[in-house]
Amino acid sequence: MNGETLELLSWVRGPGFQIAIILFCFGLIYRVVTILQIGKKKNLSTARSSATVAGAKTIFSRFLPVNGLFFKNPVLHIAGYIFHIGFFIVLFFYDPHIEVFNDLLGISWPALPTGIITATALLTMIALLTLLAYRITDPVRRYLSDGQDYLIWVISFLPLITGYLAYQHMLLPYTQMLAYHLLSIELLMVLLPFTRLSHFITIFIARFYSGAESGRKGVSS
Repeated sequence: MNGETLELLSWVRGPGFQIAIILFCFGLIYRVVTILQIGKKKNLSTARSSATVAGAKTIFSRFLPVNGLFFKNPVLHIAGYIFHIGFFIVLFFYDPHIEVFNDLLGISWPALPTGIITATALLTMIALLTLLAYRITDPVRRYLSDGQDYLIWVISFLPLITGYLAYQHMLLPYTQMLAYHLLSIELLMVLLPFTRLSHFITIFIARFYSGAESGRKGVSS
């Protein structure tokens, strides 16, 4: 372990992490406030059903694939579900990650066994690679993709691969790989609110609005 590695690890655990948290929180608040400020015109028509109930229902119903679309491209849908669920599990149910949340928020919860987390991380990385391959090989998706799509893939993949390599003590010394892992997480935190990854929070606002508008009109969203 050399001095530069220790210095980097100290920085990402201290000032780097604090900067990332500030930018992450500021970015999310800015994103949500911007959406809410758009507003909408007051609807003067008579409500045919509860907009609130319909909006809440839509938030959860949209997690399921639209009828007929799943079987048109099952690999894409399965890989997408594995990535989102797997990333969630690794982030929130790995013991060292829970300790970070406990230090920040003062709350904790039971962790999953390390073997399950490791297997989930591998499956999540395979899913991400599958999604990248599909984006590159499918002509339509490749045409619609821009630089931000590939940036999002990179900053989503880096925390998984560096975390896995650090745990397995592979490629680089553990301390150095751990520093890179923490740095990749902070990069994700900083860029997340300002890229399409912000959908992890804005999607709930959009779904509720869509469902509420449709529910008020008495139609299915």
